[in-house]
Amino acid sequence: MTTYKKSGVDVEKADELISFLKPLARKTFDKYVANHIGGYGSVYNLDTKKYKNPVIVTSTDGVGTKLKIAFLAGKHDTIGIDLVAMCVNDILCCGAEPKIFLDYYATGKLNSEISKEILKGVADGCKEASCSLVGGETAEMPGFYNEEEYDLAGFCVGLANKTDLFDPKKVKVGDSLIGLAGNGLHSNGYSLVRKIIFDDLKMNIHDSFHFENLTTVQEELLKPTKIYVSALKNLRKKFNIKGAAHITGEGIPGNLPRILPAHVSAQIKLSSWKWPSIFRFLQKRGHISQEEMLQTFNCGIGMILVVEAKQRELLLSYLKNKKETAWHIGSIISKQSNQVCFI
Repeated sequence: MTTYKKSGVDVEKADELISFLKPLARKTFDKYVANHIGGYGSVYNLDTKKYKNPVIVTSTDGVGTKLKIAFLAGKHDTIGIDLVAMCVNDILCCGAEPKIFLDYYATGKLNSEISKEILKGVADGCKEASCSLVGGETAEMPGFYNEEEYDLAGFCVGLANKTDLFDPKKVKVGDSLIGLAGNGLHSNGYSLVRKIIFDDLKMNIHDSFHFENLTTVQEELLKPTKIYVSALKNLRKKFNIKGAAHITGEGIPGNLPRILPAHVSAQIKLSSWKWPSIFRFLQKRGHISQEEMLQTFNCGIGMILVVEAKQRELLLSYLKNKKETAWHIGSIISKQSNQVCFI
C-alpha cells in the first residue's frame, strides 16, 4: 500500500517535534500571548497602556550560507540564535521592541535530534531577545532538499508608539557615532568565508586558527550573531538616541546610510576600534582589499548608534557598566561625495 510516509514525509515525527517545542516556546511567552502553539494562527494581545499610538513593525530574514558550516560541523544548536538575531536586531533599528517570533524550518528528511537542536536554538534566541516564540512551520520536503540539509527563515513582529520610531531627519551634523562590538562574523559574508577557508586554504572544519585565543574553524565560524535587545533596553529613556544601524550584509557602507538623511555623511575613524582576528586573517590569507572587507563584513561592529555629541561619554560609560564593549567611531559631517567616509 502506498502511503505518505513511504513517499518520504513522516507526519508522526513532525508531531513529535511540535510536542518537543511547546514547553520551550512557553518559556518565551510574555503575558500578552493569548493562545498556544498548534493552532492555525497565533493571538497576541496589545498592551494599550504602554502603546497609546501603536504601530506594528515587521522583519523577516534567514541565516544564509552559514547553514553550510552547521552541516559540515554537525552542530546545530546555535544556528537558531542567528535566525532570531538577524530579525530582532532589524526591529530595534526601527525604534521598536521585538514582541513575537515565528520560524520556518524546511528539510529533505526530518532528523529528530538535529531538528530539536535547531528549534532549541530558536527558543534560546527568543528568550535572550525577550521575544515570544508563538509558532512556525516545519516542512519535510523529500526530493527538494538533500536529506542532511535544511533551510531556515524567521519572522518577527515588533511594537512601538508611532512617536518613538527613529526619524532620519533628526540626525544632525556634529552627532556622534557609537559602535557596539559584534560577536565575530555574525551571519554575513559566508560565501566568501567558505571560499577562502575551504577552497583556497583547504582547511578542515576542525582545524585551528592560531589567533591570540586559539579557536577551531568550527568554533569561530559558528559563533552566534549577537542579539542587541539587552544592550539597547531602556537606552532611549536615558539618552537621545537618534538612530541605530544593524551592520549586516554590505557592511558599514551599505547599512549606515539607511538611517541618515540625504544631506549628511558619516565619517568613520578606522583606528577607533580593533578588528577581531578572524577579519584580519581573512583579509590577509584571502588577499582582500580593505574596501572589500568593509563592504562585505561587519569587521567587529555589529550595531551603530547615532547620539548627541554631548551625551557620548555618558552613553559609553552606561554601556560599559552593562558589560557592553563600545567605541566612539566617528561623527556626522556635512555631505561629502560618499555618504560613509573612512579616515
